[in-house]
Amino acid sequence: MGWVDAVLDNLVQGLKQSFLMAYAVWWALVFGFLISAIVQAWVPRRKIEAALSGSGARPIALATGLGAASSSCSYAAIAIAKSLFQKGASAASALAFQFASTNLVWELGLVLWVLIGWQFTLAEYVGGIVMIVIMTMILRLFISPQLEEIARRHAQDADSGHQHHMAASEELTWRQRVTRADSWSDVAHNFRGDWQMLYKEITIGFFLAGFIGLLGNGFFNALFIRHAAALPRTIENVILGPIVAVLSFVCSVGNVPLAAVLWSGGISFGGVIAFLFADLIVLPIIVAYRKYYGTSFALRITALMFVTMVIAALIINAVFGGLGLIPTGARPSRRDIFGSIRLDYKLALNILGVLIFSALMYMTARRGVTDPVCRMKVDREKAVTKEVAGETYYFCSTRCLHAFETDPDKYSLGSAPSTRAHAAHAHH
Repeated sequence: MGWVDAVLDNLVQGLKQSFLMAYAVWWALVFGFLISAIVQAWVPRRKIEAALSGSGARPIALATGLGAASSSCSYAAIAIAKSLFQKGASAASALAFQFASTNLVWELGLVLWVLIGWQFTLAEYVGGIVMIVIMTMILRLFISPQLEEIARRHAQDADSGHQHHMAASEELTWRQRVTRADSWSDVAHNFRGDWQMLYKEITIGFFLAGFIGLLGNGFFNALFIRHAAALPRTIENVILGPIVAVLSFVCSVGNVPLAAVLWSGGISFGGVIAFLFADLIVLPIIVAYRKYYGTSFALRITALMFVTMVIAALIINAVFGGLGLIPTGARPSRRDIFGSIRLDYKLALNILGVLIFSALMYMTARRGVTDPVCRMKVDREKAVTKEVAGETYYFCSTRCLHAFETDPDKYSLGSAPSTRAHAAHAHH
């Protein structure tokens, strides 16, 4: 029964490494999501959204800014980009939003910095901008104006993905936002919404990283070229990196633990960056593109993004190499990446992270109710409401309200008490 003991030992070690990696970055995740939630709740975006039509530099820049101020969830990014595209934004602006939303956000950079170094954070941010520039320059090689309009009509007929509601606190002054409970409630609900969208991706990412970390470097030697000349090695790595990301099914922040393991295993700097870029072309998201835009447009934008990611990763690798910013010392070992629990600053930050997480979740529980359609928590004082047979139902948006009105029995029967109004629990 020695093999049973070996399997159990590997299972325990894999779970232990998954936990230790989560412990190493917990505080960074909480702080990153907090900053992202503040930006989403307090940075006005309606005027920016209205200015995204056209393909010049200005709408591309505005789309980039809006994306950087949004959630890092890849699925939310493509849903919002589709909504912008429906309303007249160009394909270039919509794709620029997607690239910015998944590469220029706080939480991704913080976790990268903690796990493998600030150089990767800088490369991710600079690379995100480089990708947007490259994508804009070569877009017409893949997508004709005629195909773009066909895709827009298809998107207008497709069912919209779920999006966060716009926070009412956008109309307040900064002093009012900082001092008012309802303004922080907007932050808390955005914070909770991001965790609801991403917790599966993050959890899967840590589990995969924990168990892949058990593989010896021989596995990575077979997967990636390590001992060839610099140029062919880099080219192979930046091409294979996105392919590994596509097949892993993991996107958003969940990609970062895997990137750390790949770096430890010997993949080049450019290969790591290409792997991180590829969260917008994982298989479930390609299926979503097909649903949103039709098969032809979906395949073409996937090819466009793949080429863009590879070229951008090669550029970043060359520039950072020329500037001496690529780490040249010993690669972090598995022990370094997965870390350990000690009485140090990381423990203190993690405890603070638990307190912040608990406080924001408590605020959503106290002030919030659950949308019966999408199951998101919304502030009862700001939600869209509907009275049915003496019961009040709360919705994050008019879209969920319309879905409820189409088939109220589907959502009202057996709905949880938290979806209904209880005056005794109302918070004023």
